[in-house]
Amino acid sequence: MEIIPAVDLRSGRVVRLTQGDPSRETRYSQDPAAVAREWERRGAPRLHLVDLDGALLGSPANQQALWEIFRAIRIPAQVGGGLRSLEAVRAALELGAAVAIVGTAAIRDPGFLEAVCAAFPGRIALGLDARAGMLATSGWAEATMIRAMDLARRVSHLPLAAIVYTDIQRDGMLGGPDLPGLAAMAVATRIPVIASGGIASARDIHALKALAPPGVLGAIIGKALYDGRLTLEAALHAAAGTSC
Repeated sequence: MEIIPAVDLRSGRVVRLTQGDPSRETRYSQDPAAVAREWERRGAPRLHLVDLDGALLGSPANQQALWEIFRAIRIPAQVGGGLRSLEAVRAALELGAAVAIVGTAAIRDPGFLEAVCAAFPGRIALGLDARAGMLATSGWAEATMIRAMDLARRVSHLPLAAIVYTDIQRDGMLGGPDLPGLAAMAVATRIPVIASGGIASARDIHALKALAPPGVLGAIIGKALYDGRLTLEAALHAAAGTSC
C-alpha cells in the first residue's frame, strides 16, 4: 500500500481546506515545489496534487505551481481539480502528471469518462467524493443523488488506474478513515481503490492494510502530515509493516 502525501494548491500556495470548505483554509507554504521536493526526499513514492481553484472554478488554475512541482521531483504524481475536458486532461498529462484524476465531468457525463479512458488507458483515476455515501461535485459544493458505490460498479469495465474515494465529512477532521465504506468500495469494483479522508495515525494505516483482500492500493494523507500528528516516516513504516 502506497503512502501518498497530498499537496493542495490554492492561489499558488499549499493549503488545506477542512471538509472542502473554502472558508476553512489553513495555509502551509508559499513554495509548493519545495514542499513536494521535501516529501520526495523523505521517501514518498507518489504525490497527490489538487488544484483547488480548478475544482471550484471548473478549469485548471494552478498550472504554474504544478509545472514547478514537476520540475522539482522525480517521483510520479497524480493530479486532479478542474479536469473537465479531454483537452484539460491531456494538458495535465503533458505537463507531467503520471495520472489525471477526473470527477465532476465524469459523474455528470459517463461518455466523458469513457472517452478519456479510451484516449489515455491506465492514466486516468476516477475521483469519487461522497457525503454519507452520496457523491458531491464541483469542488464538493454540489450534492448529487448518485451513490458512490453504484457508480464504482458501473465503471468497473473501464481501464482506470484507480478510484480515489474520499469521505468528505472525514476530510481534515483527523478522525480516521471510513473503513466500512472503503471495504465495500473495494469489493464493489475490480479497480484499485485509494483511500482519502481522515487518515491520521499509524493505526489507521494498519486498519486500511487489514482490509485486504482486496484492500486498498494507497492512502492519501494531508492534514495529519502537515500538522505533525503523523510523520511520513511513521506512515511509510506502518504501510511496510516495519517499525521506525
